[in-house]
Amino acid sequence: MKKYIFILLASAALGLTSCSPFQVRSDYAQSANFTTYKTYKIRIDDLKLNDIDKDRVLNELSRQLQSKGLQSGENPDLIVNVKANHKKVTDINSSSPYGMWGWGGPFGWGVGMSRTWTSNYNEGALIVDLIDSKTNKLVWQGIGSGISVDSPKAKQRQIPEIMAEIMKNYPPQRK
Repeated sequence: MKKYIFILLASAALGLTSCSPFQVRSDYAQSANFTTYKTYKIRIDDLKLNDIDKDRVLNELSRQLQSKGLQSGENPDLIVNVKANHKKVTDINSSSPYGMWGWGGPFGWGVGMSRTWTSNYNEGALIVDLIDSKTNKLVWQGIGSGISVDSPKAKQRQIPEIMAEIMKNYPPQRK
């Protein structure tokens, strides 16, 4: 019995720790040989962020690329293009008419009230493109969204987290 409780608790803990607030996806060129890429250079032409967030993104991206065995270089195998964007999101929530009941319990006569409310916020996304410098073709792309753009404290924590989540998919595991 203790064994089953331990397995249940372990799987619940694993399930909770693997939940991510971000939506992350990636794609890659089937023809690319990722073992040949050893060096990279980051291009930030399309990175429209303030200097603080730009430093967060670039520092974490460099750290992640180096953890994958890639080194920064002037004559790189990969050009790394980083982009950022955000969109305004409106959440609409409503509650069911429960709470005020009349005669006869929940199935009798009475009055119920429903409530609807909205919340608006900005959600950010980061896009990482890896381009083969010899062919100038995109070989890998990672996209992560779900950054709380409106909260500086959240961005400070979330930018490194989302970049790590995006780069978890590089190099791709071929099936």
